[in-house]
Amino acid sequence: MRKGTLRQILLITDGCSNHGEDPIAMAALAKEQGITINVIGVLDQDIIDENGLREIEGIALSGGGVSQVVYAKQLSQTVQMVTRKAMTQTLQGVVNQELKQILGSHASFEDLPPEKRSEVMEVVEELGETVNLEVLILVDTSGSMKTKLPTVKEALFDLSLSLNARLGNNRFSIFVFPGKRGDADKVLDWTPKLEAISTVFPKLTSGGITPTGPAIREALHHFNKKRSLRSLLSDDDPYIEESM
Repeated sequence: MRKGTLRQILLITDGCSNHGEDPIAMAALAKEQGITINVIGVLDQDIIDENGLREIEGIALSGGGVSQVVYAKQLSQTVQMVTRKAMTQTLQGVVNQELKQILGSHASFEDLPPEKRSEVMEVVEELGETVNLEVLILVDTSGSMKTKLPTVKEALFDLSLSLNARLGNNRFSIFVFPGKRGDADKVLDWTPKLEAISTVFPKLTSGGITPTGPAIREALHHFNKKRSLRSLLSDDDPYIEESM
């Protein structure tokens, strides 16, 4: 199986978008470009806005990813779980496509006998540890997220420790929204060391609108900008384009 790079957007937010493009439509565009969007909704009270919940689920569904709503104190474990679950889900989709090419258009993982399914899952697990991973983290810094930002920082440190134990290469980038001068600001460019967030988070301020859709658009632009530069330097395209 061809190894490539899994590309994910990890959106961490606690509320409804209220400015710009529809984030669910932008998530669908991301999926078309082979980028999975995972969403974590963060609570600090036993209350959730129904519109916010529908939006969180809708973004993940349209983006081919995973969604989870948690209390802030559970965020660290959830960030790791969602990221790895989305990796497995995407890789299973890639495996299913290859099975269709080998066994026919109506074949799927579920059609295999138990022993073959076990072998395929071993392949998926191995790929999950060895495939290259790029995660662009979108952090909602609107006013209601102010008290949760320290927990977000801790969760991203833990994510870095978890993913750095993999054999595959990891690259991270962080955007926050709303930005100081626009819908979203890049606060950390692509780096294999998520520990660099220690220089970022003390500078973050919260407040303002919640332009989730435009923030996703900016994230897609950042992915495509990097790929365009790479295409100028190399004829190779190492990416896994499929997003299930």
